[in-house]
Amino acid sequence: MKTLGRRALTLGFAALSAPAVAQPARPITLVVAYPPGGDTDALARLFADRLAPRLGRQVIVENRSGASGVVGTQYVARVPPDGSILLFAPSTFPLAPLVLKQGVTYNPVSDFTPVHMIATNPMVLVASRQSGIRSLADVVSQARAGHLVGYGSPGSGSPMHIFAEMFNHLAKLQLAEISYRGVAPVVNDLLSNSIGIGLVTIGAVYDHFKAGTLVPVAVSEGARSPVLPEVPTYKESGYDLDVTTWWGLFGPRGLPTSMVETLNSHMNDVLALPDVQERLAAFGGVPAGGPPSRLADVNRTDFERFARVVRDLNIRVE
Repeated sequence: MKTLGRRALTLGFAALSAPAVAQPARPITLVVAYPPGGDTDALARLFADRLAPRLGRQVIVENRSGASGVVGTQYVARVPPDGSILLFAPSTFPLAPLVLKQGVTYNPVSDFTPVHMIATNPMVLVASRQSGIRSLADVVSQARAGHLVGYGSPGSGSPMHIFAEMFNHLAKLQLAEISYRGVAPVVNDLLSNSIGIGLVTIGAVYDHFKAGTLVPVAVSEGARSPVLPEVPTYKESGYDLDVTTWWGLFGPRGLPTSMVETLNSHMNDVLALPDVQERLAAFGGVPAGGPPSRLADVNRTDFERFARVVRDLNIRVE
């Protein structure tokens, strides 16, 4: 009965989105609001490949980058809610309207339909080997001595930027953000010792940790990461911070419930595949899954929480 029910949902999804005349259904497009080559782009392509045979439709990835993800996100907010265009988003998604002074015309809570929470992914503070930094205590002492003046961030307004400013506030530091266009250049400058520390996602530096070319200092979640169980948290190091990044699938506002249920069901199936979980682990991701309400709750909570942080710390991006 479960299989028959799922087939019925899939058929219903196709029927709702198919043209009136008999012809192949349009492809489903997963919009990634960032350039090709990053974690979000790679995961979107992985899920697209696994979703296509389950939905009986071609699933493609389209990169619409620009303005810290605003260009692609704004595009999806305006498309018809017919299930043909969806947003594959990282947790930068609810932050842009909070930190950008102009150019954002969407609300990340009310203008989108949550479909599926894919995975969580803690941030990690990384140090170059030559910096001599091995702990948060080292970061604080070097900063107060004037030997450390800034931190690498994959972009102003990113979760890493916001999190670092929260740490600055708690530790009473004034470390400056050194903003890059993505994670890769942060890692490159850490490897060359052009910067002493940077905040990135685990997947971007995991191989460097294993090779001993970069040093993990602390992870952002309240509990240690199963990917890096030996690395302490900020809380363990004396700073009451608990923030994680995530990936989620969204549709435009008004996406029919039947489509949401079908997509969510198939996304959960794909998430359970061993090879998908292996790829997620390589990115430092911990599978999430569950009903659409799980993503809705996390997205709304992050939006409300970071709105307070951005206001209280007066964080703005031009």
